[in-house]
Amino acid sequence: MFRFKLGVLALFLICTILSDQNSIAQTPSPPVPPEWLTHAEKTEYRETPSFDESIAYARRLAAASPWLRLTEFGKSGQGRALPLVIASKGGGWTPQAARKAGKAIVLIQACIHAGETDGKDAGLALLRDIAVTKARAALLERVVILFIPIYNADGHERRSPFNRINQNGPAEMGWRGNASNLNLNRDYMKADAPETRAWLRLWNEWQPELFLDCHVTDGADFRYNVTYQFEQHDNVHPAVRSWSKEAFEKRIMPAAERDGNLFSQYLVFRDNRDPSKGIDSFIATPRFATGYVPVVRNRPALLIETHMLKDHRSRVRGTYDILRAALEEVNRDPEELMRVARLADAQTVKEGHGYDPSKRVALSVVLTDKPTPMLLKGLEFKTEKSDVSGAERVIWGTKPLDLTVPFYVKARPAVSVAPPLSYIVPPQWKQAIEVLAAHGLHLRRLSAPVTLEVESYRFREVKFASSSFEGHVLVSFKSELVRERRTYPMGSVVVSLAQAASRAALQLLEPEAPDSFVAWGFFNPIFEQKEYGEDYVLEKLARELMSKDEKLRREFEQRVASDPKFAASPSERLRFFYERSPYFDREVNLYPVGRVTAPAKLPLID
Repeated sequence: MFRFKLGVLALFLICTILSDQNSIAQTPSPPVPPEWLTHAEKTEYRETPSFDESIAYARRLAAASPWLRLTEFGKSGQGRALPLVIASKGGGWTPQAARKAGKAIVLIQACIHAGETDGKDAGLALLRDIAVTKARAALLERVVILFIPIYNADGHERRSPFNRINQNGPAEMGWRGNASNLNLNRDYMKADAPETRAWLRLWNEWQPELFLDCHVTDGADFRYNVTYQFEQHDNVHPAVRSWSKEAFEKRIMPAAERDGNLFSQYLVFRDNRDPSKGIDSFIATPRFATGYVPVVRNRPALLIETHMLKDHRSRVRGTYDILRAALEEVNRDPEELMRVARLADAQTVKEGHGYDPSKRVALSVVLTDKPTPMLLKGLEFKTEKSDVSGAERVIWGTKPLDLTVPFYVKARPAVSVAPPLSYIVPPQWKQAIEVLAAHGLHLRRLSAPVTLEVESYRFREVKFASSSFEGHVLVSFKSELVRERRTYPMGSVVVSLAQAASRAALQLLEPEAPDSFVAWGFFNPIFEQKEYGEDYVLEKLARELMSKDEKLRREFEQRVASDPKFAASPSERLRFFYERSPYFDREVNLYPVGRVTAPAKLPLID
């Protein structure tokens, strides 16, 4: 026990030294009465409070101010309340009241990765300064704030000094996954976790205009105390993209930097041992919170990633300054932000009323190979051969080093699709249908069987991942579009794209989308062949088919002559004939969901 305590003390001293080396000189915050200091402030940012301590402080804030209400928006897997603080001046405790008052709604989220506590500590301090000391009271003039201090409540209580080896404090912190070890920031589309389902209900109810997500990054060392990211490519509605670039880059970040921070766009080093090889921007697919909100829900979203190696104080203060600056920006012109949201939703609904094969929506984007020069405010470093790993290791120093490096930030569409008028999902695919409903989509059902022409997909080169990822066995494949007449049974679900949440349907039901149902394994049974032919039966079948079809015989012989692998496989040679016979199941590898591209009178019920 004594040795353990010495080890923890040594670790703390190392972190303190690192803190001194990496600290950022920031503008002091407004003076606070001692009784209202947060736990982080009382401990000089050495500690972050437990779940119960955090909620107790939030409850004290709400009791002291008529502008705050502490409530919950759901339950965690282990039954903990998922806390939500609503901040509103002059009412606005419901979405309807906020809209009637003309106030923009801003959702701030912390601790989705429960070891990354900076957003919680910053948010609680900011709410205090708004509603109790009132040093920041103006931030509520034209805004309603929804603050989730601890999203991953169960992971937050799996506390340990050893949960995040890369992170410089606090002394104890929570765990990355929830109680089922799911990473909630990979769950926004598949919505496996109860926390995600609760979050989606919250979003569907309030429909916020702006989303801010607080994290702590991993990666290389550099001088920035905070990095940030937002989606700014063709997968986002142009109005949302334009507002984000103008507000985040030209006003919010510069305003927060003036308080003594040093910011950069999120940095993904191509080689942590050599920054000169270039840095990639980050592209968030909809499985991530800040990918889901702009890509699927037509709202600006900002990812805040404080730098893991900076001390806890400068990370929390950097987060505080960004949150404050973002709220100042929304208060400056909430009408413009609300106009952008209404415009994006209205255009999405309008486009869903018609089908145009020439108008395509980007489901995913990839970085181009054309970088722009970037001045990286880094630190000196050297590399040497490691006698432990045997690889080259990097050793970061403390002396500033400025480098001009290639920064890959431009992107192009990778997968795009012409949205149909609607999708039809057979009723047996209940799990997929439940997830569609959770995303706020209006679903209707066939009141009688229907036969109609649809587009769909047939898959080939199907490969399953060798291990589980986030509780699923992922699938890779190639697909080809098919058009055919199908009969859908009564109870099949029809998903119209003439609704504001229709991008959720596109991202889930288009197989090539990065977080589609097919990619996540929701439709894995369609890849399973259930009936087989015995070899001696197939031998007879093959001879019968070749005797009746000379073209088939020539095709087989040519394949044997040109494909040595095929020629050497008795099972593949026999399968060649089985697949071309009427006995083979034509629904293997066939997507059961239909794309309706022509107006059709369907018998529908809500």
